[in-house]
Amino acid sequence: MGERRPFDILNSSLNNTVVVGLKGGTEMRGLMVSYDVHMNLVLEKAEQLKDGEVKRGIGTVLLRGDSVVYISPS
Repeated sequence: MGERRPFDILNSSLNNTVVVGLKGGTEMRGLMVSYDVHMNLVLEKAEQLKDGEVKRGIGTVLLRGDSVVYISPS
């Protein structure tokens, strides 16, 4: 398998559930439906997590790219 670039990984995560770590330690889980070159993300069916457990449901959310620390498949 060849070298994978960041946008290849983001493309493969589209329409899949991801966990997104944000500055300040907040984690969000949801269906990633869109992103842009600034790594702004749109999640649907988003949930805020605390210690791996659902803290509250959010619904559709736009996460600003400069607050994203990591994106991981769920």
